[in-house]
Amino acid sequence: MSNEPTHRNNRLSLFRNWLSLAGAILAVSSGFAFLLLFVVDILADHANPYMGILAYVVTPGFLFTGLGLIAAGYWFQLRHLRQLEPGAPVLALNIDLSRQRDRKILGGFIAGSVVFLFMTALGSYQTYHYTESVQFCGQACHVPMEPEFITAQHSPHARVDCVACHVGPGAVAYFKTKVNGTRQLYHVVLNDFERPIRLTADKQRPAPETCETCHWPQKFTGDLVKENNHFLADEKNTPFTVKLLLKVGGGDPRRGPVGGIHWHMNLTNKVEYFSKGETRGEIPWIRVTDANGKVTEFRTPGFKDTPSQKEIQTMDCMDCHNRPSHKFRTPNDAVDLALSSGRVDRNIPWVKARMVEALVQPYTDRAEAVKKIEEFLRKTYPDREDVKTVINETLAIYNVNFFPEMKADWRAHPDNIGHKEWNGCFRCHDGSHKAADGKTMVKASDCTSCHLILAQGSGADLEKSNPKGVTFFHIDGEYTEFSCAECHTGATPK
Repeated sequence: MSNEPTHRNNRLSLFRNWLSLAGAILAVSSGFAFLLLFVVDILADHANPYMGILAYVVTPGFLFTGLGLIAAGYWFQLRHLRQLEPGAPVLALNIDLSRQRDRKILGGFIAGSVVFLFMTALGSYQTYHYTESVQFCGQACHVPMEPEFITAQHSPHARVDCVACHVGPGAVAYFKTKVNGTRQLYHVVLNDFERPIRLTADKQRPAPETCETCHWPQKFTGDLVKENNHFLADEKNTPFTVKLLLKVGGGDPRRGPVGGIHWHMNLTNKVEYFSKGETRGEIPWIRVTDANGKVTEFRTPGFKDTPSQKEIQTMDCMDCHNRPSHKFRTPNDAVDLALSSGRVDRNIPWVKARMVEALVQPYTDRAEAVKKIEEFLRKTYPDREDVKTVINETLAIYNVNFFPEMKADWRAHPDNIGHKEWNGCFRCHDGSHKAADGKTMVKASDCTSCHLILAQGSGADLEKSNPKGVTFFHIDGEYTEFSCAECHTGATPK
């Protein structure tokens, strides 16, 4: 006589074992967590890319694990039953409510299950909010996101959540974020992600969905004064300061005269362009529509093509302000800041040049960088007691701007605001873009279009401020038509 069950009741009894019971608890709890997370995600104000990992990868993983335990318990119980001698008692999980002990066990189980479900709900909700935090975005995948996380902490948007800019509203964005979150997990597990990670122009959210949720494009800014403190790479670390009057202006005639840098804003003027490459570093074709509807096209010599409507981009904030939260300072600028703020004594001979030289060497990882930077600076200044300060400040600069494991620094991520280390403004205003009638766009050599040099130099020269502007001198001579980025690489030449 076979011990294999022959009817439904006997088959159901095979699930009456501790392994299947544990699996049932895990499956019910994870299913409950999935439903809760799904509802929270649907009702959220904005989509969360990492929610796709939590709700659609992690939670179902626990659900299927629970179902697997239920099946395993069934199989073990069936195997046990088949191995029994005919007439032998079958070991099964039985609860007799007439027995006080069983009632206590059942009551404890029910109470524990309720507490477990409550903790599951609370934990799921708290985990959901944690996945929206800056810490999760930057530290959950430590190596890939470390450059973005650290640079964001030192940016004007340090208190803005990552998801506020990187995740869009609506069903399409919702679906994309789920797919993207799962894809990121896949590549992190396989360790085959791109180094450095770049947000290419085609994947960038438009400014109206990001910048303009906080910044008011109709605002009239007017003129702003900015002081750039630099130090030459000579023995005396000679200071050279440039005081600028930036003509920021505005683009809305209802709130101020249309002009200045923000003339480009798409309020009364529309600027469209075609760019080559993913980073929009080369712009050979531009179309400008003014407030009266007049359309003018500008082209570089040799560019005869007519871009398709799909290839044409409309200019917005991010075309110039492309590093608003993840700015990698150049070695020159970072050391200049340390010297001007007094964190490093500028009376130390050649300290500007030596700090920059230590920063730009190729290092395979952070540990090697720390070791070799300290060795280089101690060898450079063997007799100075304040060399430790120089070392500490150099390492502090390195730690927030250089990420060798991800191959990320200022060279990998151009900054288009201005035109010193990268062409930025000169992508359009290089003097080579001409209209059909021969008209040329505002040229790079016309410095007064966007700013005035109020004063420059050091000492007495810096005190000779002129509200009408002074002629810009490039340290050793008067400026002529050339691109700043041809020489200014962000690192002092040896």
